[in-house]
Amino acid sequence: MSRPFLHQYTVAEAGPRRWLYVLHGIYGTGRNWASFARRLVAGRPEWGAVLVDLRLHGHSPSFEPPHTLAACVHDVLELSESLGRPVDAVLGHSFGGKAALMVAAAAAPSQTWVIDATPSRRSPGGGAARLLNVIRRHPGPFATRRHAVAAVEAEGFAAHVAHWLAANLVFVDAGYRWRLDPDAVEELLADYFRRDLWDVIETPAPPSEIHLVRAGQSDILSADDIGRFRAAAPSGRVHFHALAGGHWLHVDNPDGLRDLVAEHL
Repeated sequence: MSRPFLHQYTVAEAGPRRWLYVLHGIYGTGRNWASFARRLVAGRPEWGAVLVDLRLHGHSPSFEPPHTLAACVHDVLELSESLGRPVDAVLGHSFGGKAALMVAAAAAPSQTWVIDATPSRRSPGGGAARLLNVIRRHPGPFATRRHAVAAVEAEGFAAHVAHWLAANLVFVDAGYRWRLDPDAVEELLADYFRRDLWDVIETPAPPSEIHLVRAGQSDILSADDIGRFRAAAPSGRVHFHALAGGHWLHVDNPDGLRDLVAEHL
């Protein structure tokens, strides 16, 4: 049975009693959250972290289509069962935020953390779609990683975005190519954009709590999104937080995000 690739972080000698599954954003990998996870479990040693490479990403094997959020959730739950480590809590960033909400609906973890992600249906587009077009226009092979970075920068993306995307390169046949399958990723993104998951937030399955963390310098969440989150808060199981920083909060404000999650976990 194929299962997603994972990174695990624990510090307790006897082993953690509870497990937090971390789901990265589109074009990311579990390792993007390694520093956050190490520091989190150092302060909360009763917890361990499982950092998952979602399907089509990182070192996860090829999975059969359809490539959907539901398929991602199935992969995570199959991984949990094969490890014998329940999803006691789940944290998802951006694309992974919607996946985390679907995990919450399926497995009712004690907590779900949604990091700068909207549950709303959206029109396809934005940076994720633009990067997919870049991958299609510049499939490689590239002589060096730097050549791939330069190709992304030439399309108008900042250097840090280009270097981050270059983590998806693999060396094949004397050159670097993208590990990502653009057609499969497009299928995954299309499902992400058309999903509306407000029902998970507005009627959370007990005893699960949902924590939304908004990045103060990000425009991912609309004013309507924020209003709906705050309206759901009186239920006592939905919590809205705001932190300074951009969309990649685990990079822009790692201390603030770690302290927030550690306090409530």
